[in-house]
Amino acid sequence: MKTEKGNKIHFVLKTILFFIALIWGFHKAYSQQIKVFGKITDSLQTPLSYANIFAIPESDNEVITFAITQENGTYKLGLSKNQSYKVTVSYLGFKQQVVSITTSNQDLIKDFILLENPDQLDEVTLNYTPPITVKKDTITYKVDAFATGEERKLREVLKKLPGVEVDKLGNVTVQGKKVTKVLVEDKTFFTGNSKLAVNNIPADAVDKVEILDNYNDVAMLKGLQDSEDMAMNIKLKEDKKKFAFGDVEVGAGIKDRYLFHPNLFYYSPKTNVNFIGDLNNQGIKSFSFRDYLEFEGGFGKLMNDAGSYFSLFNSDFAQYLNNKDYTANTNQFGALNIRQSVNTATDISGYVIASKSKTETESNTLNDYLNFDTPFKEDRTVTNSLNNFFTIGKITLEYNPSFEEDLTYDIFVKLTNNDSNGLITTLNPTQDNSITTFTDVTGINLKQNVSYSRKLSKDHTTTLEATYSYQNDKPITEWLTNRQILQGFIPLVDDTFYNINQTKKSNSHSFNTIIKDYWVLNNFNHIYTSVGFSSVFSTFYNQDVQQLTNGSINNFNSNDFGNDFGYNFIDTFVGLEYKFQIGIAAFKPMLYYHFYNWNTKQFDDKYSNNKALLLPQFTTKIEFNNSEKINFKYALNARFPSIERLANNFILSSFNSVFKGDTTLENQLYHSVSLNYYKFSLFKNLNINLNMSFNKKVKHFKNVTQLDGINQFTTQILFDNPEYNWSVRGGISKKINKIRYNLRSSFNYSDFYQILNDETHLNISKSVSSTFSVETFFKNHPNIELGYVKDFSNYRSLSNINNFENDKYFINLEYDFLKDFIFKADYSFDAYKNKNNGITNTFDTANASLFYQKEDSPWGFEVNATNLLNVKFKQQNSFNSFLISDNKTFILPRFIMFKLIYKL
Repeated sequence: MKTEKGNKIHFVLKTILFFIALIWGFHKAYSQQIKVFGKITDSLQTPLSYANIFAIPESDNEVITFAITQENGTYKLGLSKNQSYKVTVSYLGFKQQVVSITTSNQDLIKDFILLENPDQLDEVTLNYTPPITVKKDTITYKVDAFATGEERKLREVLKKLPGVEVDKLGNVTVQGKKVTKVLVEDKTFFTGNSKLAVNNIPADAVDKVEILDNYNDVAMLKGLQDSEDMAMNIKLKEDKKKFAFGDVEVGAGIKDRYLFHPNLFYYSPKTNVNFIGDLNNQGIKSFSFRDYLEFEGGFGKLMNDAGSYFSLFNSDFAQYLNNKDYTANTNQFGALNIRQSVNTATDISGYVIASKSKTETESNTLNDYLNFDTPFKEDRTVTNSLNNFFTIGKITLEYNPSFEEDLTYDIFVKLTNNDSNGLITTLNPTQDNSITTFTDVTGINLKQNVSYSRKLSKDHTTTLEATYSYQNDKPITEWLTNRQILQGFIPLVDDTFYNINQTKKSNSHSFNTIIKDYWVLNNFNHIYTSVGFSSVFSTFYNQDVQQLTNGSINNFNSNDFGNDFGYNFIDTFVGLEYKFQIGIAAFKPMLYYHFYNWNTKQFDDKYSNNKALLLPQFTTKIEFNNSEKINFKYALNARFPSIERLANNFILSSFNSVFKGDTTLENQLYHSVSLNYYKFSLFKNLNINLNMSFNKKVKHFKNVTQLDGINQFTTQILFDNPEYNWSVRGGISKKINKIRYNLRSSFNYSDFYQILNDETHLNISKSVSSTFSVETFFKNHPNIELGYVKDFSNYRSLSNINNFENDKYFINLEYDFLKDFIFKADYSFDAYKNKNNGITNTFDTANASLFYQKEDSPWGFEVNATNLLNVKFKQQNSFNSFLISDNKTFILPRFIMFKLIYKL
């Protein structure tokens, strides 16, 4: 651990070096660029909008630059000074024009007049294929124009395409907009998630990359359904369209580290087979919570039903997937995907994914309890040994006989079996205790979905979607300790050793269906009507008991513990939407009328209710042009409680908390507003994103907590004091020649009430985070990314104000040298401060790898080192309505691996 003086010196040196590099890079890049601009017309001086202009440099050190003409036919190109270029101008139906230009130190004006070529569409052979082709909603990249041949995976190719970004996880952004679906040869790749595709498809198999904006799986619904989706379609090279390809990676390292990672692909016009496997003990998790969301329908779709999202997020399976840091981890993963074209109209596809892992985790948390009378601190250490297994399978039938008809049916099944063995140690003013925990969770989830779309006439299109879902979970938990826990909260019998067992069972059947008619009055006016039905039939059972050392059982049911709860919920609704366009703006007011009916049964007690709600929504989309848009959305939302919130007997939640639901809870009601602005300038290499959201809770569920030391009893009420949440997020990215400058910032504000020990108080939370980075894009020199992150967070509760800060510097290096070598390294330095507790911690992390593969050789070799500085833990803070936590999460130690890669 560094001294405070050493930390300050470290900060100063890093800041000076950072800004010297930044200023030098900006000056160097800016001083080498000039502007070429002009107008493209036909022989009658009619402007040609969306014409393509490409400037291909003669020097290998320069990059290809392209532009698209505006509505008035004007264009702008940013080129390097004193360089020679071949400029190609193309437009469908016109003869291509190619000229050579040499730039100087002055801006250049260059106009073009294109001549019609009516025979162009009949030509069989084209002598020139442009690197980029741009149409209204489609951008096509010719990969060979940007790749050097040293790329291993698709992600490395994508990074070199203008306007395309790939983050470390494999998420792809094009011109500031996230890719939400990946296709290969026009067919969905696995689930469509970009991670599996960009991290596994070999780079040398890719011929073209198509970016499809406003994408819709059903072609006839494009322009009817509001789609903000962006798809990426991978076109394979001709010799890969009926060919087996892929690679196999094998690795071994110190401290018995190992890795086996095969990626095998077979493609033909009718049959596609993909297999991805992974066996390692490096802490690499091949399946994440984000992947899980994609299997459940995608984040965007789930957030339309916030209840489903939060139910997934809080599930035991999701909690395992969210865990990213371990002290030890062994992972076994396999994914098999098969797609078969039966005929021109019918496809059958399916996948199965299985994962098995053994994980060890350790964390240390300093909890600062904001009790009104006697604030105190708790030091808690938690260790866990987990065994997790899941299998996911899906079969899909797609029938698309014509543009006017589309049918999709799929069946999905998920099996899980997770168990863990943990130890919780707590040190606080009222007790010192160690609790051993055992958990065992088994579950099954089955879903069936059918979607049918039919174009009934020129003006009417109808869709039907129906879903059936079945879920059954059985978690079992055991707490073992030699001291009493939750004294006064649970009815323990004195014993020499305390063994508390909990059994849960939850079961649900749900059915949802919606029929929607799209009526096109004319190009500027649409009316959509819908009718739908949603139902859930669920049961929840739990029992908490104490197993005494003499063999007898102390059942807590006699003290109002234990639930045997049934919950039936039905929602019938009709909706009316009117979509109209005025100029560049499209508006869509919507009204949905819902009639809800629900009833509950706890033993012999029954409760039933019904309610009708009118829920308005409104959206506006202003499209200045293809690269500048504003989206506005408003909705009044209702969300009903889950069965666990309604079960009105006590349930043991953890070693220090008890929860009790309320059968009489009705629905939450809240307003949500969002405003998104997006702009991308090809000429200026400028990308701007601004996202603002606002939520006002009118009626909402509120925890009512009784706190006694670290022990807490919680129930819920329907609270009608409004609470507010603001969020503003923005980013700007500017590329000048071969250097890109990025600034991202976010601000979050929320106020919320806490009801603690019969007192109600308003709390306020604020946080600000900003990231500034600079990255280079050289062909023959090392590429570096430098960045600085500054985080502030402030939490106010009564008279307590808590402040946290975090400073982070990071640098990423990639260098291709001697033709066959690739060196990669990353380093970050964090300084974390809890100002109120006077806690300051700094830590460094670093990783590096060296890869060698001789050109045209199938064999590759790599040495990589993870956690080079052998950092022991990561640190972060969190808070809720009555405590603030400083958390240390321990991570894997340093290890070095040697890898052998064979490319098929």
